[in-house]
Amino acid sequence: MVSKRVMMLIGAMLIAAVGGAQAQSNLKYKGIYTAWRQSQHDFNLGKSTYNDNYYVQMLRLHLTFAANDHVRAITRFDMAQGWWGVDNADRTVDRMGKTGGSSLFDFKDTNFLFHVDQAYIEFDIPDTDLMFRVGRMWYGFGNKMVLDNNLDGVQMVYKNKIEAGWAKVSEGVDGLTDAETRDANGNVISDGNDADLLYISLKDKKGNLSYQAFAFYYQDLGDGDGTTYMPNDINYFRSRFTPHLSQLTCFGLATNYKTAGFNFIGEFNLLFGKDNVRNTTIGPKQLVDINNGDLSGFNLYLKANKDVGSKFVLGGVLGIGSGDDDWTSGKGNVNKLRTSGFFYVTEIWEDSIMPDEEGITPQGLGAPNVRGYRELENTTLLQINGTLKLKKNLSLFASFTSINATQPIHAWRVDPATNTTVIEAASSKSIGNEIDWKLDWVIYPQLVFTFRGGVFFPGDAAGYLINGTNQFNDPAWETKTTITYKF
Repeated sequence: MVSKRVMMLIGAMLIAAVGGAQAQSNLKYKGIYTAWRQSQHDFNLGKSTYNDNYYVQMLRLHLTFAANDHVRAITRFDMAQGWWGVDNADRTVDRMGKTGGSSLFDFKDTNFLFHVDQAYIEFDIPDTDLMFRVGRMWYGFGNKMVLDNNLDGVQMVYKNKIEAGWAKVSEGVDGLTDAETRDANGNVISDGNDADLLYISLKDKKGNLSYQAFAFYYQDLGDGDGTTYMPNDINYFRSRFTPHLSQLTCFGLATNYKTAGFNFIGEFNLLFGKDNVRNTTIGPKQLVDINNGDLSGFNLYLKANKDVGSKFVLGGVLGIGSGDDDWTSGKGNVNKLRTSGFFYVTEIWEDSIMPDEEGITPQGLGAPNVRGYRELENTTLLQINGTLKLKKNLSLFASFTSINATQPIHAWRVDPATNTTVIEAASSKSIGNEIDWKLDWVIYPQLVFTFRGGVFFPGDAAGYLINGTNQFNDPAWETKTTITYKF
């Protein structure tokens, strides 16, 4: 943990730097403080007692230091990011001598007072329209459905429209070697090869229409030991029956059309790749998928809002993501590379507002402790929503969402004799229905108080995915109270 002495020094430096920002034109800053109370109930659909109430806070700063008009150093960091009460406890062992709740978020610096998310330089090439970024920065596209992460690498931008880059996603092992370690029989024990990402995108605007066309290629060469960086080494549980990603290619198009009183957002992604790990069994934690080595998938996302009068906005969302109806053979399904959970449709069912790496609490049934689907993975949903402006600074949003599985979800159980997962014949497409709301009170232009929540009414498919059975079907519900200050 960062010592108090170091924290005091960092704080003093920040106060000195930010305090002189008005006088120094080469320093720009922005940030956000947020604190919220979360109350969650029956997220395991009634299988056991689940009534959790907790509080979270975070202060985030984004600083840009410009040596001149053509060179900039940029960083973003979080301070006093904390899960109230947990930061005062041992990180990995609770008072009962068992692993504590904070271990759900190991290696994400959630018990530290200072965490750097981004740190890179940005510079223009003289007498050209080229600009480069080098360091740890954000990689992502469209509505953050297929990629949304801070990674280490190089990005090149041409005329603020064409962008291409590379990222070192994983160095392979906890060391510098790219070598393979083998046993006496020649079997690979550890594969130190790396995982890399290449991408290109085009952003442009024509009248009221803006768009982004993008493509990326990901390759993990370290799969010789039977594991891959995703899902084995990302230090949190994805949804159950996830394929290994040895290779992944994605083509996507995201659009946004705006006119007076009307807004339309659309995105389509086509993905295909390889899973070179030949699994023969599904382990008791149901982490991986068994497939023939081929991966494919798609996402379709459509969202529209229309002003109806001066105080009401009518909206709707259609989302369709491909799925896999057989976790023991055939092709594997893939809907993304890696995301932080900022794609939002509902409060409870999908990943909702739970960033795994930049946040610190499970929010939504896609959290690591529940492991429902995230984003549009094997999901077909239709939502109708509305926003009512009650006063100049007070608005109420409400939505109803019907959620089904694109491909049937099968029941499963763990065989106690072999400690392996058995996929059963019973299946369903009925995930459930959800009602959500959000009340925003703008106290000042940068200070907002929000009360939000939702109720999810599960169908058989939700029970099969989360618990392996449909015998538990209690509604899951939550409320969340937030104060947010942006500056």
